[in-house]
Amino acid sequence: MQIFSRSPRGGTPPKLSKDVVGPFDAERRVAGIAPLAVHGPYIINLASPEALMWKRSTDLYREEYTRAAQLQADYLVTHVGSHRGDGEAAGIRRVSEAINRTLDGVAPSVMILLENTAGSGQGIGSQFEQLAAIRDGVEAKASVGICLDTAHLFAAGHPIHTEDGLTDVVASFDRAVGLEQLKLIHLNDSKVPFDARVDRHWHIGKGHIGLEAFGRIVNHPRLSTVPFILETPKTPARPGDREGRAGEQDDRRNLSTVRRLARQAAAPRRMRVAVR
Repeated sequence: MQIFSRSPRGGTPPKLSKDVVGPFDAERRVAGIAPLAVHGPYIINLASPEALMWKRSTDLYREEYTRAAQLQADYLVTHVGSHRGDGEAAGIRRVSEAINRTLDGVAPSVMILLENTAGSGQGIGSQFEQLAAIRDGVEAKASVGICLDTAHLFAAGHPIHTEDGLTDVVASFDRAVGLEQLKLIHLNDSKVPFDARVDRHWHIGKGHIGLEAFGRIVNHPRLSTVPFILETPKTPARPGDREGRAGEQDDRRNLSTVRRLARQAAAPRRMRVAVR
């Protein structure tokens, strides 16, 4: 399961009191929900060259790390940000330093996961080597792993939609970072074409990646132990809808599609997939 601990777009976060955290942790463990990932706010830019923005982002990130620890989360998923024209190398150094400051003096109970990006603008993280370089700059490397997003991979020019392409992408990631560092996969189709450099998630099998490709992805032997999280679109609820919440029908359809693809594997295996 993946959640936000606060509004991803800013504002004062709700307090995580014992009355909230205790029942939440107990109920998710009774339900057998694991791992738990907290996604960091979108407003954080750990690569910013602006001193004030970088300090505010780093302070907010450390606060979010503390909140994830309070929730007893396994992972904190992290958008690494944009260098804003200051250069890739400088941006990478700033992200590593922000993570070092976040982990300094704390018991690292939550693993930070660096998420790949779609390659738009001056963002960092669309290439595996960039993610590896950020991790290499962190002193407590054991506390930093990777989250890969399929829509972002596709949009950034990684050919996961073809059989040979998926094989090459997995091998490339293993060479640059190491598959043992891959802890989570965001499973999303793409509303935009290959190498579009735009982040547009879409329903599984309904976008440009396609159903056949997702069948290969969810059954890939080297990804078989990695949990999958759906970040697919959710239709807003309308008055009179009988859904339990907005987007529930969309989530059920996407989950059903992924589970059907998993059942079609030649060698059945246990697969974990959830929604955010």
